[in-house]
Amino acid sequence: MKPYFSVVISVYNKSHFVAQTLDSILNQDFTDFEVIIVDDGSTDNSLEVLNSFTDDKISIYPTKNQGVSAARNFGMHKAKANFIALSDGDDIWLTNHLSELKRLIESFPNCGIYASSYQKMFFNDYTTQPKFLEVDHPFFGIVKDYFKTSIIDDILWTSAVAIPKELIDQNYIFDEDLGCGEDTDLWINIAKNFEVAFSSKITAHKMMHAKDNHLSLTKNIPELITMLNKHKEDEKRNSSLKVYLDQNRYMTALESKILGDFKSYNLLKKDINFSNINSKLKILLKLPRPVLITLKKVKFWLLKKRLYKSPYR
Repeated sequence: MKPYFSVVISVYNKSHFVAQTLDSILNQDFTDFEVIIVDDGSTDNSLEVLNSFTDDKISIYPTKNQGVSAARNFGMHKAKANFIALSDGDDIWLTNHLSELKRLIESFPNCGIYASSYQKMFFNDYTTQPKFLEVDHPFFGIVKDYFKTSIIDDILWTSAVAIPKELIDQNYIFDEDLGCGEDTDLWINIAKNFEVAFSSKITAHKMMHAKDNHLSLTKNIPELITMLNKHKEDEKRNSSLKVYLDQNRYMTALESKILGDFKSYNLLKKDINFSNINSKLKILLKLPRPVLITLKKVKFWLLKKRLYKSPYR
């Protein structure tokens, strides 16, 4: 019998986290689902940890390393259910995650993607709340303007969404040519053409691990630029998309400057309409690189003191 959800998990060198992730998935209060795990050529003992689970819901597919997009796409094409819930191999679901997504699906059956809210968890015990625009808590419904809502924090996060299988079959999949920003790219493609349903109820923890706390800089600036450039024509017709992309360009430009990649910094800056950027961010972008590096270290120090600060708010 076809399950209600296919849960697709991509794993690459997550041996220290994946058991906790899988336990949280198997502990759902809604139990009609299969679990498809794609091990993307892990070189640690992730596969050994995965094989220690004997639950009949689980199917494990070891593959050669091709990147997270290929792993997710492989798993989604193996899915039997009409709805695919995604998770990375180091995030945690609360017990109500799938039941809340099911409630959204049954309430709003014609949407292109379904999402619940989440907390960012640092050091395994310090949580912060994402900030969404024009979505008050409690919220349960169709988001009026996905791009405007997601300017500060994105309401779509890979480990807290469900996608109809029919969209996958229509080639709404992760771009395997992108080594970075592939999730943002897919959310843009879906949100441009379909409605987005969202519940502000928290059902998952986005784990920000101590080794970098997701404050480390991406080394894939050129691929992020490629992703942003894919949507240049559409942003001419959609002002909210333009603002959303400019925020992403700004963040990438800032990281480029900190890394000393001034070629990418200037390319990105050229495409930003600075009326879409708040005054704090404009000042920040003008600061010398050594000052930005120092501020990055201060931000990390504040985080360790449980004082989360963001210039985007």
